[in-house]
Amino acid sequence: MNETAMDRQAVHADYERARQTFHDLLGNATKADLARPTRGTRWTNEQLLWHMFFGYLVVRVLLVLVRVFARLPRSAGRAFARALNAATGPFDRVNHVGPCGAVKVFGPRRTGAAFDRVIDSLHRRLAVESEAGLARGMHFPVCWDPFFQDFMTLADIYRYPTRHFDFHRRRLTLDGELS
Repeated sequence: MNETAMDRQAVHADYERARQTFHDLLGNATKADLARPTRGTRWTNEQLLWHMFFGYLVVRVLLVLVRVFARLPRSAGRAFARALNAATGPFDRVNHVGPCGAVKVFGPRRTGAAFDRVIDSLHRRLAVESEAGLARGMHFPVCWDPFFQDFMTLADIYRYPTRHFDFHRRRLTLDGELS
């Protein structure tokens, strides 16, 4: 993916598509739909929806990390990514438990409102990024997520959450069917 030029309008459009999809999914789901298990995960639909939201939320932190590590020697980023890869087991446990607790605190209505705030924030940040800034990058823990690459630029990070969202969208069973 590591392209230097980025189609910002396409990323903005993807964010809006995801926002509409997210609200449609939340708005059309009954309590029973949200409590139903998903395809291929240990989460309920509501928990997976929260995890899908979290993919956008975490990007705000990743943007800061990339800006910091892009200014350091590449060896620092490689060492950081190796350390995170070594901690994949604890990360996976926290990644699983987080949505289980979050849905009890947030609920669907608050999750939808939080999703809007995060999307709006990402739109604003992307709009002011320089081309040079978008080309900066760092090494990532490839064991943590199937969409993490060894080296990712800010442009890659802005694209990441929608890829993550679309991947998990297919695992929802809000249609009432388990495969």
